[in-house]
Amino acid sequence: MSSVNTSVYGVNAGFLEELYERYQSDPQSVDSETRNFFAAGGYSPDSFAGSSTSATQSPAFDVNKVVAAARLGRMVRELGHLNAQLDPLGTNPPGDPALELVAHGLTTEDLEALPASVIGGPLAAKAKNACEALEKLRAVYSGSVGFEDDHIQVAEERDWLRDAVESGRFLVPLSAKEKRDLLVRLSEVDGFEQFLHTVQPFQGEKRFSIEGCDVMVPVLDTIIQCTALSGTREVVMGMAHRGRLNVLAHVLGKPYAQIFVDFITSGPGGPAGEEKPAVSDTGSHGYYGDVKYHKGYTRAYAGQSGGEMPITLAPNPSHLEFVNPVVVGRARAAQETRTERGAPKRDNKASLAIQIHGDAAFPGQGVVAETLNMGGLKGYSVGGTIHIIANNQVGFTTDPGDARSTLYSSDLAKGFEIPIVHVNGDDPAACVAVARMACAYHQKFGKDFLIDIVGYRRLGHNETDEPRFTQPRLYARIDAHPRPRELWARTLEKEGVVTKAESDAIAREVRDKLMAARDEVIAAPATATPSTPEKGLVPAEPASEAGTTPVPEATLRELNRAITTFPDGFTPSSKLGKQMIDGRRTALDQPNGILWAHAEALAYASLLAEGTPVRLTGQDVERGTFTQRHLVFHDPETGEDYAPIQNLPQAKASFALHNSPLSEQAAVGFEYGYSIHATETLVVWEAQFGDFVNGAQVIVDQFIASGNAKWKQTPSMVMLLPHGYEGQGPEHSSARIERFLQLCAGDNMIVANCTTAAQYYHLLRRQGARLTSNPRPLMVMTPKSLLRHPRAASSLRDLTDGTFQPVLDDPRPTEHKSDVTRLLLCSGKVYVDLVYVGTKFEIRPEYTDGNHVAITRVEQLYPFPADELTALLATYPNVREVVWVQEEPRNMGAWTFLAPRLAKLLPGDVKLTYAGRPEAASPSEGKKASHDREQARIVAEAYGVSSAVPVAPAPTGGDGVSVKESAASANGGASKANRNGAYTNGIGAKNKPSVTQVTSKSTEQRTEA
Repeated sequence: MSSVNTSVYGVNAGFLEELYERYQSDPQSVDSETRNFFAAGGYSPDSFAGSSTSATQSPAFDVNKVVAAARLGRMVRELGHLNAQLDPLGTNPPGDPALELVAHGLTTEDLEALPASVIGGPLAAKAKNACEALEKLRAVYSGSVGFEDDHIQVAEERDWLRDAVESGRFLVPLSAKEKRDLLVRLSEVDGFEQFLHTVQPFQGEKRFSIEGCDVMVPVLDTIIQCTALSGTREVVMGMAHRGRLNVLAHVLGKPYAQIFVDFITSGPGGPAGEEKPAVSDTGSHGYYGDVKYHKGYTRAYAGQSGGEMPITLAPNPSHLEFVNPVVVGRARAAQETRTERGAPKRDNKASLAIQIHGDAAFPGQGVVAETLNMGGLKGYSVGGTIHIIANNQVGFTTDPGDARSTLYSSDLAKGFEIPIVHVNGDDPAACVAVARMACAYHQKFGKDFLIDIVGYRRLGHNETDEPRFTQPRLYARIDAHPRPRELWARTLEKEGVVTKAESDAIAREVRDKLMAARDEVIAAPATATPSTPEKGLVPAEPASEAGTTPVPEATLRELNRAITTFPDGFTPSSKLGKQMIDGRRTALDQPNGILWAHAEALAYASLLAEGTPVRLTGQDVERGTFTQRHLVFHDPETGEDYAPIQNLPQAKASFALHNSPLSEQAAVGFEYGYSIHATETLVVWEAQFGDFVNGAQVIVDQFIASGNAKWKQTPSMVMLLPHGYEGQGPEHSSARIERFLQLCAGDNMIVANCTTAAQYYHLLRRQGARLTSNPRPLMVMTPKSLLRHPRAASSLRDLTDGTFQPVLDDPRPTEHKSDVTRLLLCSGKVYVDLVYVGTKFEIRPEYTDGNHVAITRVEQLYPFPADELTALLATYPNVREVVWVQEEPRNMGAWTFLAPRLAKLLPGDVKLTYAGRPEAASPSEGKKASHDREQARIVAEAYGVSSAVPVAPAPTGGDGVSVKESAASANGGASKANRNGAYTNGIGAKNKPSVTQVTSKSTEQRTEA
């Protein structure tokens, strides 16, 4: 209800009586100001002779003063943080007029005349009047800690937070031992940084020190200790490079010697700058490594109960906040049990995610908001994350006023109803208390909590940077400001907890340990580094069928019955029943009756029956963007939903199935983290359209493609990216195959573009079989128009008898192979355009009239199937021209990647040519009519109706240099632009043949062309 209006008193005593009766029966039924007024004795029924006849009798206290005092108390609770001294460097807080007595028409004398209960809360119980209660309230809300909880919409949570603050149960004074231990910890943190800054060979090296936010390490200590006591079994942490080395040393327990060796060596190859990666394009595996302040580590934390709790700091590139979803994905994987059918069983308290953010990055990078949005979603929730902002008050060289549009760097969290506590980094006792509060809130409510540690950055962005060029006044204050360890030591010396001599001895002991570790590394750098606890490199095996076994026909039939069976009382949509469910029930008996999504469902079902868990997420994956999947059905009468695949009687593992939020960056990062942690699980993410993967490019580049080479991680997630040119415009045609292929090296991932449902089925099964033996990420360019295309469908025998084939030969009889002089190579949906024409998908005359042209499909683009192609080419002894055919523009698609590789395979007398779209800035045309004309031209050119662009074959015995020359030739060619900007390949733009022109040409004309 609204606040008490002072005009009510004296003019509507009846209303006042009604409020009082409500207050007596339930104090929470009236607002806080009214509650405080009644609690203060400002009203009782005896204050009036009658509700209507004696309304002018004076109450026990001046009603206006009581209401004003109660309102002021509320303002202190809500806005007290604006008067808190949060900046260690002494910047005055912004304040707010609503926190001043005069704004409420009050004086000190007024408050001294009112009872403490007007202010209310636990603090009032020990105060003699409202003035003293208010001062206690200010001390709590406007001291070295600032609390923000007014944006919390759940009353229970808000009341808990305010009671926690005002009761002081987390601000319990530290014991003498705890204070001394805190001094030791700060000495370790500070000593580590000063040692690296002043001692050779570390002096002048980049390390992105923690100095100025030193207390972050004791805060992490406290959170981990509280977490271990609560029974949590695992902690996963993420942070950028600032302070990472200190956290690795003192929170993760990474030995000093192992950290120091990274300063004088770089990864496995010797001195920095001389590392020699053993990575080639032929499948050998190498470890490039990463800079020391990006690496991860795992520690087994020994709790008081005797058990061990793994603590993992996830590796992270310089892309600051992009590790956020990865960490949450790992935490989710740690919480789930996947050994039974149905959805995974989840225990929120099994793991804790801790995220450390930068003050400029937290509001500045969109992946933060994307990840926060996942916090309450059923497919992504981890029961809350504890966030810490290491607030340097400057981003590289950028002042806060240029970095964000909000007062605090943490304000983004308000939109997600996350409690926020700001704390002065020079008050370590308060920081520890706030950490305890964060743990308690998280454990009680299973929600996020944010700690904003306000510190500073003692040095520049890195140790070679000069910050005084851009923040001279700020750094004058920093230079004059004592270090956090020094301030805490002075405090303890004044309290008599330690002497100056004892404090100095602690610092010397820390330095002695550091010096001993440094001497060890200098003496024997190779032996100073113990084996890393990170996961090893992927096995040096080719992308083979290792572990794949065929599924018997009887088993597939049983699984098919299960995925098309519904419980009694559940009735799916009648349209689905006729068009899809009934079709799947009989598809196994029909030639080419198994469509793409049906084959996919059978692949998942067979993996579940073999004990491989599956997690499938993405935008609209339950139904499928193109209404093709339908793994979840909805009863239009009851509103209930049912997923047959989660109820397979044969399943020995779980199937997680979730529509994702409208996110790519965080969603893909989450699934990457999940796959790293749950290595036995087939983790699949599907883009609504393939081009949307652009929104996750950082995750693809920095984690999926290079996580193994940099951090020895073994990602195995699958990305389904709808790709294919159907005239839908540039935004929904290309999944940017070229970008994935540019990232391919050292057998780091698989890129496939299948043309049949059976190939897709076997590809998924192969991926599932290799999860624990030979994992790689799998990028699948999935189709759109081929989802229901009869020529992409498969038969039951294709599933039971076959395996995935990296290359598919022309399916026509082999006795005519000696007649073939022109071999077309292609990948994906363009194959159908080359073979079939018209809405009835009739076979093109060019394909059937004569035997001089054959079409071969490259189903796996990477690892490049050199052996398979070499063997296939040998079966065409008279080929004189090999044409790579693609829908994508020349500077996109697979051409630039495959051209030098294909050139190396071909005999010197065989030409390699290109048929496809010319180079372009946009992936495709914007109009269907233009698209149709261009597709027709590509088909005609592929068959030789128009001339293709020749590419010089690779020189004999081609080495690295000749491959580059071949690539340069492949990217060149004779295509030129006319005055209208139209490209021609030996035929005028105005004379490009249409589909009808192509099909009407005689065999003789085509042969001459």
